[in-house]
Order: sequence, then C-alpha cells, then structure tokens
Amino acid sequence: MNAQLLAEVQDWIADDPDPKTAAELTKLVAAGDEATLKKYFAGFLQFGTAGLRGPIGPGPSCMNRSVVGRTAAGLVAYMKERGMKRVVIGRDARYGSEDFTEESAQIFSGAGFEVFILPRPLPTPVLAFATHELNCDLGVMVTASHNPPQDNGYKVYIGPTADGIEYAASQIINPTDGFIAKEIDLVNSLREVPRGKSWSVLDDAVVEKYIARTAALAPRHGSLKIVYTAMHGVGTETIEQVFAKAGFPNLILVTEQAEPDPDFPTVAFPNPEEPGAIDLALAKAREVGADLVIANDPDADRCAAAVNDPSGGWRMLRGDELGIIFGEWIARSQPSGSFGNSIVSSSALRKIAAHYVIDFKEVLTGFKWLAKIEDLAFGYEEAIGYAVDSKTVNDKDGISAALFLAQIATDLKADGKTLVDLLNEVWARHGFHGTEQISIRVSDMSRITELLAGLRKNPPTEIAGRAVSSIDDLAAPKDGLPPTDGLRIWLDGGVRVIIRPSGTEAKMKCYIEVITKDEKSATELLSQLRQPLKDFLA
Repeated sequence: MNAQLLAEVQDWIADDPDPKTAAELTKLVAAGDEATLKKYFAGFLQFGTAGLRGPIGPGPSCMNRSVVGRTAAGLVAYMKERGMKRVVIGRDARYGSEDFTEESAQIFSGAGFEVFILPRPLPTPVLAFATHELNCDLGVMVTASHNPPQDNGYKVYIGPTADGIEYAASQIINPTDGFIAKEIDLVNSLREVPRGKSWSVLDDAVVEKYIARTAALAPRHGSLKIVYTAMHGVGTETIEQVFAKAGFPNLILVTEQAEPDPDFPTVAFPNPEEPGAIDLALAKAREVGADLVIANDPDADRCAAAVNDPSGGWRMLRGDELGIIFGEWIARSQPSGSFGNSIVSSSALRKIAAHYVIDFKEVLTGFKWLAKIEDLAFGYEEAIGYAVDSKTVNDKDGISAALFLAQIATDLKADGKTLVDLLNEVWARHGFHGTEQISIRVSDMSRITELLAGLRKNPPTEIAGRAVSSIDDLAAPKDGLPPTDGLRIWLDGGVRVIIRPSGTEAKMKCYIEVITKDEKSATELLSQLRQPLKDFLA
C-alpha cells in the first residue's frame, strides 16, 4: 500500500472520535484495500454555499463525526473572530443526524458558546425560523434534503457578520463560505479541540411560534380534500399542525410515506420531482376523489403539487408552473415589494412582475441568493423551492408554500375555478412558457468539468438542428450577475438552454425554456429538443 496514503489513514484513525468509522478504516488497512481507502481519502468533503453534503462513511471525503467535528471547529474559529456566541442546531431523521448534532453541540459548547438544539427532528424551515427568532448568530441544520438515503449534510444559516454583509438568518453566500472553508482547513486535529456538555434542548415554544406565524397565511380555510406525502421525511407533524391551526380539514396522508424513515423504502430517490416518487400520492388522490396533492421533500423546505387536469387527468405541476401560480396570485393581491427567481427558472415571472409594475430581480441558482433580495414579496426557483412569507422564513419553505397553495385553490374553487384555470389566464396574457429540466447523473464529477471546458473551447454553432444565436458564459456573465459555472445558450426560435453542474448532486443539469402560442406547440417543440440535448450532453 502507498506509504503516504497509509500514514494519512493512520493519522485519521488516531484522531477519529467515532469508534465505528475508525474500526471500518482499520479493517480496510488490514485487508490492504487501497482502492476503497483512496475513495475515502480523495480530499476533504468540500464546504461551499450549500454547506456540506455527501455519502455517509469514514474518512475525509464522506459525512462522519470527524468531518462534522472539524467543520464545527472551523465555524467556531470563524465565529470567534467576529464576536459571535449563539448557535441553534436542528436535524432531520437521516442516518447520522443525531450523532452529527451532538458532535457539533459538544464543540460549540466547548468554545463557550450558548448552544440550543431543536427538540426533535423537524423541517429545515423551523431551524431557519429559530435562528432568527432566538437571535442566534448561526444556525446549523443537519440534513441532506432530497438526496439519496446514503447521504447526509450540514447546512449553515447566518445572521449579521463583520464581513459587512447583512444576513437575516439565511443561507451563507460567498465570500462567507470561503472564509469558513479556510478555517476548516486549519483544523489539524480534533484532539486539540475543546468539548463541552452545556447546551439547551428547546421546548416546543419556538415550534409553536413558527406554526402560528405560518398558519396566519391562510385566513380563509375551506373544505378541500388534500392528499399529502412527507416522502418519508419530517414534514408530517408540522404541516398537520399548521393546517389545523389555519382551520383546514385534516390532510389525507399517504400512510406509507408519512413517518420519518431514513431508508426511504417506497422511492428510488426521495425527491418529489423524480419519476414515480409521488405515484402513491396520486393513487390515493384517485381513491378519495381529492382536489389537490401536496408533497414535501424529506426536510420539508421544498413543495410540489399535483392537480387533476381536465385535459389529461392527474399530473404533477412543474416547478415553474407552481411558481407562476404563486407569483400571479401574490401580484394580484399585494402588488408591493420585490419578486425574484433564479436564472434557470421561467422568464414568465419577470413578465408578471412587469404587468403589475412590481420590481423584479434575477439571481444565480440557489435560494441563498433570493434571500438577499431586499423586501422580497415572492421568490422561487424551478427546483420546487418557494418563499411566500420571507418575513417568517428568509429561505424556501415547503410548509408555508403548501398552506398558501391550499388557500389559493380554496379561493379559486369558491369562484368555480381551478389552479389550471389560473395558469391558463397567465398563458393567455404572456404566451405559453414550456420548461423542462434534463438531469444526467455522472459517477465522476470531472466529466462535467471536461464537458463545460470543451464547450467553452469549441462553442457549438447549432444544437438539436437549431442555430445558436448567442452564448453567455456564466463564468463571466454580461448582465451583472456574480460568476458561476455554466453556459446560457439561445437558439433560433426563442429557445433558451442553460447547462450547469448541480450544486448538491453528481449531475449535469440542462434547463430548457420555449415560448409558444399554446401548450400543444410547446410540447411538440420540447419533444424535438429533448433527445438531441441528451445526446449533446452525453
């Protein structure tokens, strides 16, 4: 075995606070399994604007107590330099979440900080709310959101800092992520990091405040039959309490997916956007004659919905369709503040904002950027993330979005209309905006780097039989946005294509938007583009 690798592994084992992962590495050393050890020691799990996220396992390249402990120690150094002293920690119900919460609490406590822990596994929006409500300098959520079962993660929320950037209990952006990453790199050994046992496990008071504030979004409850799935995550308890507080009838649960289960046994991927993920919910909707289906992802910061479309039966609303429903409704009822969406979302919200004379801003992908828009009245990203109440949670919130959608559907039904009718009113005014996302999973992230480098070196002149009219390299954007990795390509006929790596998974993502006179024309055009674009990215 390579002597340098062996020395690195042995040093890590000696410093590992978890005897289970230390024993796993010891076994691999004894077996001489250099290939597996190289996978586990392929660099420290990168800390970025989404915090940490990766597979659970031993070594610096995975999620484990040692990696989480070093990350917490790096956060301690960052906080001490800026006079920060208060931290709140939340977690979902994935494997490792309890251990990672305690590891973090010990290290924050050892630094002399005031540490709070949410009382049980709860949705990410509750942690974001608690960070602000408890006047904490930092909030940590142990979650991998909608990633596969073998993953876990570590999301960081932050308040005002000495960096001169005013945060409001929202996710970190650069340069803060870079400052924190540098501090993590300086942590040589957890043996040198002091630990404590002084922290407060919160009671339900902060959860009840979140429930009361969110329930106030829906003052006019109705009698809709709504099927709900938590996708084996932590959303059920909180969303049921919110709907009850707002006066809505009991949600009709998909019982097979209602309780937290880290194995996510009924879905291939615990993401409502994935094919088949809400099949059980749709079956339940047909069985009970439901008006609406609502789904959260496992940490309940995202919201998806399905409707019974007169033209074809039950179907999922695309993330952009739901964003347009929210935007149109909010613009009609409270035309103030600012609207915003991410660059990969539909351009329809910009047109809605212009129609109602509302300020609009386009930002990079990732809700952390939307949270920085001043006086945000509504913001969304096409990956089913929505902020309909940024004063309560300055981030995407699948619980408040679910309740607000139920209120919209209730009000429309009272007028003899549906969510589909509302969409059709927008299309009649602005043209049909057809959007689609193509995701290509890769086993090696270097494949994505190679593809984008190749496109930059030899820009395409045509894609899917359509001439390329212009290309915007998002690494050096021309419209004032911060640089990011990706390309924005316009094809003849008003087709927009954006290619970028996923920020949380090993995927290349391609976002398509076409604008046509009606849905039929858009469907035909998207079908013409779909396979050629897959081949182009293969």
